[in-house]
Amino acid sequence: MDIRTDGIRYSLEDLRGIIETLRSDTGCPWDRKQTHVSLKGCMMEEAREVLEGIDLYEKTGEWDNLCEELGDVLLQVVMHSAIAQEEGIFTLDDVIQGIAEKMVRRHPHVFGDGSDAGLSWEEIKRQEKSDQSRP
Repeated sequence: MDIRTDGIRYSLEDLRGIIETLRSDTGCPWDRKQTHVSLKGCMMEEAREVLEGIDLYEKTGEWDNLCEELGDVLLQVVMHSAIAQEEGIFTLDDVIQGIAEKMVRRHPHVFGDGSDAGLSWEEIKRQEKSDQSRP
């Protein structure tokens, strides 16, 4: 993969390719050995840094740090998805599909036919959890 940093605009697909390259046999030894478990601390740290970035943005109006920290969380999502794909359990596309379905399902007042428009996010979430616990 030819990686340039001369002002090129990277896409989500480019990021996927970068992670794939980093985890390949010729990639980065540190990235190659990461697992879901080994990355738990990184995910927690990056989420905390997003919260700090939000506070900084609220206080100063400076958005650069928040943008950077959200990128770090996105890296974690892409990395975990790459690991899961290598394990044959799910892909980044599955993650995207799942969250898109959830957003549509939990916003019947926007995407539905109106029959469930009175249900709150929490009521829909409780209903989903109840359905999942049934055999």
